[in-house]
Amino acid sequence: MGDARTAEIEHNLAVVRARVASACRAAGRAADEVTLVAVTKTYPAEDVTRLASLGVLDVGENRDQEAAPKASACPAELRWHFIGQLQRNKARSVASYASVVHSVDSLRLVDALTDAAVRAGRDTPLGALVQVSLDDDEHRGGAVTGIIEQVAESIAASPALTLKGVMAVAPLGWDPDAAFERLAAVSARLRISFPDADWISAGMSDDLESAISHGSTHVRVGSALLGNRPPLG
Repeated sequence: MGDARTAEIEHNLAVVRARVASACRAAGRAADEVTLVAVTKTYPAEDVTRLASLGVLDVGENRDQEAAPKASACPAELRWHFIGQLQRNKARSVASYASVVHSVDSLRLVDALTDAAVRAGRDTPLGALVQVSLDDDEHRGGAVTGIIEQVAESIAASPALTLKGVMAVAPLGWDPDAAFERLAAVSARLRISFPDADWISAGMSDDLESAISHGSTHVRVGSALLGNRPPLG
């Protein structure tokens, strides 16, 4: 794909990778400790294929109704990360293509994903991260204090899921450093009981440096890679 759009994405990718590498150096970390997840919601499958040709194999999507057909149209080697709020009635579809779900925030969703993963006949368990509510607002996505450990324990006990770690979005109006410092503390507590659950999914286009400084292992980047989003139809 030697077209102008591919060249644009290649340039943006180089800039983002340089930002990640610089943030890792500043934090005393190796650049390969951080996985770049390209968030492709509202962008066409052709852009996902362009990213794959440039070596980006981890792709994040927020909505199953967009992600499912896109996954079937894109290269098979991609790893699909479901990062949006997930309704239980979409669990079966998501379990058919996703490698990991970042947004697990309730015991009922754990049960739905377990059932879906079993029914899908997957060769490998479905990865799952506990989405953490950093401000304990029950009206937004994320498990609040007191529920986080219960969700983690339920994932770990599931025959069809694997507990990977934690995910969060910095709440609006919060200083990113304060948000990601809190998430790092949650991660450290969980790893006492679940030492292999070492993923920290945190940081987006505007705050990835802060997230990396607080231990993020997966940054979810959309606009910095692919440009301003087209309007939703």
